[in-house]
Amino acid sequence: MTSNFSVRHNACLWPLSTYGTAFSNLEIDTNVWSVIFPDKNASDIETRSAGEGARCGSCSLTFLVVLTMAWPAWAQGTKPKTLDELVSYTGPDRQKIITEGAKAEGKVVWYTSLSGNYREIVDAFKKKYPEIQVEVYRAGSSDVTERLLNEGRAGRYLADAMETTPGSLMLLRENGILKPYASPELAKYPEEAKTKADGSRVYWVTDREAYLGFGYNTRMISSTQVPKTFQDLLRPDLKGKLAVTTGSSSARVIGSMLKYKGDGFMKKLKDQEVRLFKLASLGFLNLLIAGEIAGSPTVFRNQVVVMKEKGAPIDWVPLDVVVANAGGSAIIANAPHPHAALLLTDFVIGAEGQKLMEQFRYGVAWKEYPFKREYPERGMTTAQYQDAEEKWSQLLRSITQR
Repeated sequence: MTSNFSVRHNACLWPLSTYGTAFSNLEIDTNVWSVIFPDKNASDIETRSAGEGARCGSCSLTFLVVLTMAWPAWAQGTKPKTLDELVSYTGPDRQKIITEGAKAEGKVVWYTSLSGNYREIVDAFKKKYPEIQVEVYRAGSSDVTERLLNEGRAGRYLADAMETTPGSLMLLRENGILKPYASPELAKYPEEAKTKADGSRVYWVTDREAYLGFGYNTRMISSTQVPKTFQDLLRPDLKGKLAVTTGSSSARVIGSMLKYKGDGFMKKLKDQEVRLFKLASLGFLNLLIAGEIAGSPTVFRNQVVVMKEKGAPIDWVPLDVVVANAGGSAIIANAPHPHAALLLTDFVIGAEGQKLMEQFRYGVAWKEYPFKREYPERGMTTAQYQDAEEKWSQLLRSITQR
């Protein structure tokens, strides 16, 4: 886009577009002009459509030099004073501003549905910023969501930042609980990992991923017999050997099978006598390790990696697509400690926090893996996702044996 303005100084007139797109729609402050031309009156200055008149070589040179010197300050703008300005600020002194502000606030309140690993993130943050006290509310994603919704209804703003799953984040966004924010840490993330708000701001960014694929007992299924695709699950030698759990994770996998293979495949999968267990993921994994289950397409990669390292006879492979159960980092609207909220969020989504996530055996959104990731909730509203999840859960129950 080119400039809509030119500046006329006495008899000389030159288009600001000469100096590039950075001066598009620029309004010239007469105080700045008095520095450039101290011998001229502000009344001599007026704006006109670009392209009119002739350029004055001497004035043009002076103007270019001064604009070059003044431009960083104009582009930067004033330091952020409000929450809106702070969460949108991307200037070169941003880190200094939020660090000093966070130390002055002295506290940050973080809500998360992360497992016990969250303590290591908190400890690492406190080690780097010992002046900042960290208060944590840790619960399941539904409990975290309900607490924030209740606090919002009551006008009690206690939390500063949060980390939880997309379904919860979608609901919180639609209820005005989340504050869009910008961060230099977002640059390394792919677009599909960002839930965009406006401009460079996001509602949240994916900071961890747990991948669902085919987990199996290596004593019951040999490496040459391991299914590599959804279609392989229909092999006769796997009949009666497969199982899944109840819950949203398994439903999401079923939803992906339906999306990529269709109704006909689901009917054939029912003939495989797939068993259904009402267990959490770790309890289900213990059945797999014990050999009560031979294999399942609804097993978390990170859990298998941890138990395999301890000597358990299990392994994991991806199928056609790998459903990613993600977690995202967000800022709370009306955060009482906004500088600290940004500082903690930057830490979680930055190099140090992401290194810890990998140590917990989570995947990270900005890395490439040798499988195709699937995000079933992407592009849906909360209502659409809830409807889809209910449909997938019903399908799961209809094709399995209890």
